[in-house]
Amino acid sequence: MKQQGIISDFIFQVFALIISLIMVHALYVAIIRPNAEAILAQQEILQAENPEYVSEQSVFVMMKDYEQETCIILMLWAISIIGLKIYRNRSEARLLERPLLNMADGMSILPQDARDYARPVQALPPNERAYLLPRALLSALQRFGSTKNIADVSSVIKDVCNNEAERLDSELTIVRYIAWAIPSIGFLGTVRGIGQALSQAHQAVSGDIAGVTASLGVAFNSTFIALVVSILIMFLLYQLQLMQDRLVLDTQNYCDNHLVRHLQVPERHES
Repeated sequence: MKQQGIISDFIFQVFALIISLIMVHALYVAIIRPNAEAILAQQEILQAENPEYVSEQSVFVMMKDYEQETCIILMLWAISIIGLKIYRNRSEARLLERPLLNMADGMSILPQDARDYARPVQALPPNERAYLLPRALLSALQRFGSTKNIADVSSVIKDVCNNEAERLDSELTIVRYIAWAIPSIGFLGTVRGIGQALSQAHQAVSGDIAGVTASLGVAFNSTFIALVVSILIMFLLYQLQLMQDRLVLDTQNYCDNHLVRHLQVPERHES
């Protein structure tokens, strides 16, 4: 089941990247770059007619370069991954609202009854049975039935939840990499723009600063877009981490309130 989940996640990430690349590149080819070129051509004409003309900043001009396109592609890719994990998290959280063990207040679970109470959980659909809560409940009931020790039950619940927290955190590695890569790509655009500006310094000395200005625009625009995109991705990432941590804690509380406090070990009478 876990292996299938890993494969499906990989396939989803690959297709999400391909779709993001196609959509963003089509948007750039059809809308952003043609509009940016038209705006720059118009500004050049107005500047030639009036040397004191001050051009207004345009979103199309800010977004036109390849660094910004790459940042937007990575942003959509990261958002798709985060969106999938949020959807799964909400599905698991809804399971916490259901009485899986059908326990009423005052009822007790004896070690010999553990298998009976595990049956409703085992009867869940396969996709729900793979969630954290059913796995924690089944592990706890199996441990209680075999060891007849309530402390062991609490320990196994904690272990299952801790392992799940570590797994969820490790699965965010690709999103953290994207969040790191986006500012780096923006910095590459900055270096490229400054390099182009320095290569045209001789034109600025002769009085033609248009090329230097355009190159510096590349540098500043790529940095600006990369930082804005990075802020958005980090916000969504931290919200996802908060939801995942809350799911693990709520699962532990569910197991304590609906299972552990109902467990009872018969007292042994010495002969």
